[in-house]
Amino acid sequence: MADSLHPPIPPVSSREEPRFASAARKRALAAAFEEQGGEYDRLRPGYPDPVLEAMLAPVPRPMSGTPARAIDLGAGTGKLSWALVARGLDVIAVDTSRAMLETALRRGPSAGSGPPRPGAASPTLPAGHDVDQVPSAAPAPDLTTHLAPAEATGLPDASADLVTVAQAWHWFDARAASAEVARLLAPGGVLALVWNTLDVRIPWVHRLSRIMHAGDIHREDFRPTVGAELALVERSVHEWEDPMPTHDVIDLARTRSYVITAPEERRAKVLANLDWYLHDHLGHERGAVIGVPYRTDLFLYRSGRAS
Repeated sequence: MADSLHPPIPPVSSREEPRFASAARKRALAAAFEEQGGEYDRLRPGYPDPVLEAMLAPVPRPMSGTPARAIDLGAGTGKLSWALVARGLDVIAVDTSRAMLETALRRGPSAGSGPPRPGAASPTLPAGHDVDQVPSAAPAPDLTTHLAPAEATGLPDASADLVTVAQAWHWFDARAASAEVARLLAPGGVLALVWNTLDVRIPWVHRLSRIMHAGDIHREDFRPTVGAELALVERSVHEWEDPMPTHDVIDLARTRSYVITAPEERRAKVLANLDWYLHDHLGHERGAVIGVPYRTDLFLYRSGRAS
């Protein structure tokens, strides 16, 4: 029951999915991430084991013993891509940002994605749209990168047992991307849409997200917009915490599109407000490690008209 010390949480969100004032604003916000690869990779969370296990459970495995094939659309810095490689899949990381894919190649496997493979190199992304293979001492599994939009990858038909989209579906043209996913999936293949969001059901996190201008908070009954080619077969929600020092929680705001694109004065105000909230209002010592609560929403689809 709510009381003066524990007031009820305001409505979490009325949005089915992130909103954009215009197509031009959407493009500008998406482009804002392109030069944030290093900080985005360092500060944004990965995906906990239960999420990966749920994602991979329905994926068909080749009878030949060769690795299952995954295409990670909007792969960014490769957090999910490398986690899938660590679990035995061959992965093609697809993105329109050369800078993000170069970060993915430099990072290789990292915390939460398994240890780096012996002898793994740090190549640079070549010009053009050719797939670039990361050298590896092990013959398989492996990661390749591909510079292309999610709506028209140019990759072969039926070339994926799993297509994944992490934190990125709302940046795509959902209808065109759905058709492309249906083309890419092999028989029995699975599409996994996944979002990590701050768990704003917790009052202090709700206020943190407001100060941070986190724009990717969904309503509880949120369902992504997908084409009729794809049928939802499973939805799951996973709750967990990401331990971070308070200065990293503040820096996390720098990876938000609102803050990236804000004028310097407004950006400084957001960061100052976060400093006050964490250290003065909540009383954490500077540099103290706190558990930042997240929820991960996972949606699994197979090709076939929805009922």
